Amino acid sequence: MSPKADRGSLDYPYLGLTRLAAQQAAADIDWPKGFNHVDKTLAVGAGQEGFDALAEGIMSWEIQRRAGLEVNAPPRAVVGARVISGFGVGALRLPIPCEVVWAMEPQWAPSPDGQDIELAGFGYGTLPGHPALGEEAFIAMKKPDGGVHFRLLAFSKPAGLIYALGSPITKLTQAGVTRSYLQAARTLAGGF
Repeated sequence: MSPKADRGSLDYPYLGLTRLAAQQAAADIDWPKGFNHVDKTLAVGAGQEGFDALAEGIMSWEIQRRAGLEVNAPPRAVVGARVISGFGVGALRLPIPCEVVWAMEPQWAPSPDGQDIELAGFGYGTLPGHPALGEEAFIAMKKPDGGVHFRLLAFSKPAGLIYALGSPITKLTQAGVTRSYLQAARTLAGGF
């Protein structure tokens, strides 16, 4: 993956890394130096119905909404779609602009252990005005045994000095949003 390829206003290196990571085991991912990363996988349900509900919830932004974010986006996550989500309340809401850099409707793919799994999801990257530089991905997985899992992948670092100074607060906020995404995935899949 080449850093800083020409991508319009996407403002971070390693564009699309989360797509590559989506089909790899956690230990096999070479995260970029200087970036924090998240790689969380959670069993959230079982069966085709659970997978379909989670995949649809991811592709239609419902996972963000159920995690408590306000979302302004096209109806579906497709490459090039711009989304502005927001944290906070009223005038204190911080707009967070991103662009979808990859999207995958449900399809079968090989897993790191050689068995096919069903995958769906997308990754979006930060745009100017976002407090971080990086990418985040939301993935629904159905394993050969029928287990449905949600995987959250992200790599980021503060977008500038002001955000770097607020890094401890940003990390706490990110941890809270991650927990909210995991709970939203569980609810969408009708799981445990």
